[in-house]
Amino acid sequence: MTHPDPAFSRAEYDRRLAKTRKAMAANGIDCLFVEDPSNIGWLTGYEGWSFYVHQGALIFLDADPIWWGRRQDANGALRTVWMGDDRVFGYADHFVQSTTRHPMQDLAKLIADCGHGQSRIGVELDNYYYSAKAHITLTTELPGATLIDATALVNWQRVVKSDEEIALMRKAARISEFVTDGVLERVEPGLRKNELVAQIYHDAITGVGDDWGDYAAIVPLLPSGSDAAAPHLTWNGDVFKSGECTFFELSGCYRRYHAPFCRSVFLGQPPDYLKRAEAALVEGLEAGLEAARPGNRAKDIAKALAAPLERAGIERGARCGYPVGLSYPPDWGERTISLRDEDNTILEAGMTFHFMPGLWMDDWGLAITETILIKENGPAECLCKRPRKVFVKP
Repeated sequence: MTHPDPAFSRAEYDRRLAKTRKAMAANGIDCLFVEDPSNIGWLTGYEGWSFYVHQGALIFLDADPIWWGRRQDANGALRTVWMGDDRVFGYADHFVQSTTRHPMQDLAKLIADCGHGQSRIGVELDNYYYSAKAHITLTTELPGATLIDATALVNWQRVVKSDEEIALMRKAARISEFVTDGVLERVEPGLRKNELVAQIYHDAITGVGDDWGDYAAIVPLLPSGSDAAAPHLTWNGDVFKSGECTFFELSGCYRRYHAPFCRSVFLGQPPDYLKRAEAALVEGLEAGLEAARPGNRAKDIAKALAAPLERAGIERGARCGYPVGLSYPPDWGERTISLRDEDNTILEAGMTFHFMPGLWMDDWGLAITETILIKENGPAECLCKRPRKVFVKP
């Protein structure tokens, strides 16, 4: 079978595979097993909500990848991956959540049948989806193989986006704008948070025009008042109140590509300390965008942001950004580069980041952020086009 509406061209998948194979060869890896659903999708095109069970892709230096997963999910693989049907393998359901057997026993047999029972096999050791039990079982079942830590090997191949990927991120950005516009229009004192989130999801999934919305890898985050000191609170049935600032961290998602976006709203008249923080944060954002040029380093963005904040007496201990693009829950970050003082990664055209300098103080917080694209020349481009400010609703 073939995908009725593939997100990418075959040339794009060939490009990704060539980059990954080059990295494998450089690390002495004969066979690579990836279980991160973002990496599976990036390399094979697989789509599906099946990452709650063990699944993955086997990448070889000299053969097409193999999709491997639960047998009932193999039908989804047949309909979404770019490889031939003979490269899709499903394991029996008695392996699923069993106390007497493990899916890695089936994977080990498949690896051996492919001639790699004695090979150097890369695995994603530090990954949400590759469990300790999985690693122990695979090690036991392949005694002649050498398992090598290949954490983030594929993630690093994803940091520079192709034109095809950037086109999808631009569509996600239009959805981010649409969702944010809806928030700014609806939020008011007395509105229950869960009611607003229901509208956020409606807008996010409706999408913009023919560009339908997908589910984002992170749920909407919208803490208010003193709760805004905590960056990752979601929502409840409380009402929005006058005299409080709320930051909204949201992202449109299209074909699994994201464009995260934060704006803050104050209901009533903001206090002077918030206005001063807003001015310093916006100045830092502008300076960071100017520093986000090819040839500069990740830390240059962080340092540019920090200077006006420090002059205003504001200290940030957290990083201020990370790469984004294709992702699945629980995170839309790519877990490679961090925009912080010690990261010397050289910026390249085509890199995309969530430039995320939130301020989380002892009893208040605000966030104004951008998804940015490193351009061939000049400062970074913001994919979303909305004013950088705290929005005030009297």
